[in-house]
Amino acid sequence: MSIEIANESGVEVDTDAILAVARHALDEMGVNPLAELSILLVDIEYMAELNHRWMGSDGPTDVLAFPMDEGSVDHGPGESGTGEPALLGDIVLSPEVAAKQAAAAGHAAADELHLLTVHGALHLLGYDHAEPEEEREMFALQNKLLQSWRAGRRAG
Repeated sequence: MSIEIANESGVEVDTDAILAVARHALDEMGVNPLAELSILLVDIEYMAELNHRWMGSDGPTDVLAFPMDEGSVDHGPGESGTGEPALLGDIVLSPEVAAKQAAAAGHAAADELHLLTVHGALHLLGYDHAEPEEEREMFALQNKLLQSWRAGRRAG
């Protein structure tokens, strides 16, 4: 799995952990091991600009996911694919927004970034939370992936 990460946020974060949780989520979801993903951490101003340009919303958001061609995603052995590595797309994170949300939720900013990374990865794989049933499915899967990743870190 090729995962590139660039921290342009001006905030110090543990990029190794973000890479590890992204890799874990994609591995658990059966994504083609040759798939490519890009993760970009940006400052609050740039996130607000992206949120306005792509989502039509004002102000910064915590995570944006920009999938490439969804038809190219290899969801695992149950589906026949082209055998070509998939370009999953880009996950854009705002550490500053994540830190504010973490403080409000009473947990560490790093935990919030891990959650948002998995959330973005699931969006790239076609999951959504616009409808209540979709939200239940996506958030249950997100929690399962985070729990298994954390358990693996504690065991290792």
